[in-house]
Amino acid sequence: MTDRLVVGRMRAGDPDALATLYDRHATAVYSLALRIVGAPSDAEDVTQEVFTQAWRTADRFDGTRGEVAAWLLMMSRSRALDMLRSRRRRPAPSLDEDAASAIPDPSPSVEYIVAKHQQVAGAQIALDRLPAEQRKALELAYYEGLTHVEIAARTSSPLGTVKTRIRTALASVRAALTSSQGSITPRSQPQITPRPSGGGR
Repeated sequence: MTDRLVVGRMRAGDPDALATLYDRHATAVYSLALRIVGAPSDAEDVTQEVFTQAWRTADRFDGTRGEVAAWLLMMSRSRALDMLRSRRRRPAPSLDEDAASAIPDPSPSVEYIVAKHQQVAGAQIALDRLPAEQRKALELAYYEGLTHVEIAARTSSPLGTVKTRIRTALASVRAALTSSQGSITPRSQPQITPRPSGGGR
């Protein structure tokens, strides 16, 4: 049964469908959360929240806009970054920063690249092999949620250079995952049982 059919069963209120989705994607969701928040207990909390959110919002999933795995990874990254930001209480960016960071980037998202190849651990290995400047820019953008302007300030680099580094790094990670289809199992795996809330979503 495809992931999209599983989500369709979740829409109908089938808790077994949620368990199936969890079995397929919990490790990827947890691994991404752990990379961002650092603490296993926090990553487990994020994983639980992601699958609870997936259960409650299954009817909003639009299969024409992407894969189920990418949907879950986007939720994982969003919730993990929210947790990270609540720790450091970073001030909101200025209007100028918002305007600059809102410039669309045509590169495919990390979530799409990783979900397409089902390799969170593999993506990290590919990231580790990037040139240091590219790796740093992509890590700041993806794992810390910094805008291009903030990355430029953090690394003392021109804004255009930062955008080029991130775009090039994404292309390199995608190429590495395309050429290597082997499965890599993360060392840490979550031990969480998904429990849909009673009474439906």
